[in-house]
Amino acid sequence: MPLLVHATKQILDQWGEDGWELVQVVPGPNNPEQLVAYLKRQKS
Repeated sequence: MPLLVHATKQILDQWGEDGWELVQVVPGPNNPEQLVAYLKRQKS
């Protein structure tokens, strides 16, 4: 999931409320200044 730098905390907090856990954040493949978040959650 691409992250918007100006709203990173808000985005991750919302995903967390939905049961997602942040695994890692890495630079984007095409633009290192764009961050990509990897998240996981249990299957329901």
